[in-house]
Amino acid sequence: METLLLALGLVLIVEGLVYALAPSLLERMLLALTTLSEEQRRLMGLIALALGVAMVWAAKTLGA
Repeated sequence: METLLLALGLVLIVEGLVYALAPSLLERMLLALTTLSEEQRRLMGLIALALGVAMVWAAKTLGA
């Protein structure tokens, strides 16, 4: 349970930083996403998911 709270807190920190520090960049990124096909966006999501799982696994293996 502690790990879940930690992970969600870190996600909120990163998301909050993006909105607080670079809102115009976020808008440009969202506009750029509309130029990609659904399959390209899905592939990006799957890659991000795989990287996230690998990072969590590595952190747990290293003793986090």
